[in-house]
Amino acid sequence: MQNKLKVIDLFSGCGGFSYGFESAGFHVVLGVDNDKAALDTFKANHKNSKILLADLHQDKAIDDIINEIKGHQIDVIIAGPPCQGFSLTGARQKDDDRNKLFYSVFKLAERINPKAIIIENVPGLATLYNGHAKDAILEEFERLNFTSNYKVLFAPDYEVPQIRKRIFFVGLNAQFGKFDFPKEVLTPDRYNTTSNAISDLPERVNEYGKEEDIYDKQAETQYQQAMRNGSKILYNHVSTKHTDHVINVISQVPEGGNHKDLPPGVGDSRKFNEAWTRYHSNKPSKTIDTGHRNHFHYKYNRVPTVRENARLQSFPDSFIFFGNRTQQNKQVGNAVPPLLGFHIAKKLSTYLSKSNEEN
Repeated sequence: MQNKLKVIDLFSGCGGFSYGFESAGFHVVLGVDNDKAALDTFKANHKNSKILLADLHQDKAIDDIINEIKGHQIDVIIAGPPCQGFSLTGARQKDDDRNKLFYSVFKLAERINPKAIIIENVPGLATLYNGHAKDAILEEFERLNFTSNYKVLFAPDYEVPQIRKRIFFVGLNAQFGKFDFPKEVLTPDRYNTTSNAISDLPERVNEYGKEEDIYDKQAETQYQQAMRNGSKILYNHVSTKHTDHVINVISQVPEGGNHKDLPPGVGDSRKFNEAWTRYHSNKPSKTIDTGHRNHFHYKYNRVPTVRENARLQSFPDSFIFFGNRTQQNKQVGNAVPPLLGFHIAKKLSTYLSKSNEEN
């Protein structure tokens, strides 16, 4: 790992972003988060990385990080600060402390002088409060003498079978020029779809499965083969036990439909935008969220399992999630899709690798 570019993952969660960087040939030195269950998952799936349980609201966390990375010159900081302050599903309070957590990224950068910084968040960050947070991030890059660029990326363009938009800010130390985002890999007619991603997994209709299980059919698509990646054991594919009433409501939602397609008086307990949404087999899935209660399998009358949602986020089957089911779903929903991280990392390496070889 001597010549690999070295990364710190802040607000790492379970490590989807950094898993993409590892897949692209980077060495992830440290994952930092305040969620112990997510860090347990991170550690189990990043064998050569350290973890640090820390609250990045506190300045002490920066000192703790410095102590953990002694002996390493960090090349890249990647970070996905909590997005609830900016998200359409959050309260969107301007004075929400979570809106300012990105400053900790720059406080650390001042101390360790990385070559690159990448910040990921929901697209709403760019426009909410007249773009105040976006402007503040760009000002911080300029203050540190970094060039900067930002763009909203659409996950299906980068092989992820999920309708997910996220904004990425990439800053480079001025000597490396200005970052140009990777070109789209797929066109809409070639997008990976929900069925492309999960049709080979056990049905879980009349039985619920267990945390470690076996496959009951062969992979049917290139995407499924890539996600299996030689795995012999199927993890985290446990179905939720629904009441007869919930199953009855789900059964009346057509493929690709939602609560608006239900008969009058059915499913009245949930009537918001994403309520009672059934995936469409021939389209990418809806955005995976942390709640996991509003979206349903395109064919079966149940919510997706953790493994199905992980597939839709582009986590390989060898990536095992720890904690209880609620914690596992939160980890999957909060993650940056590894394939999206991979494509960003591959492009970033073209800017930084020559300098790393010289060092």
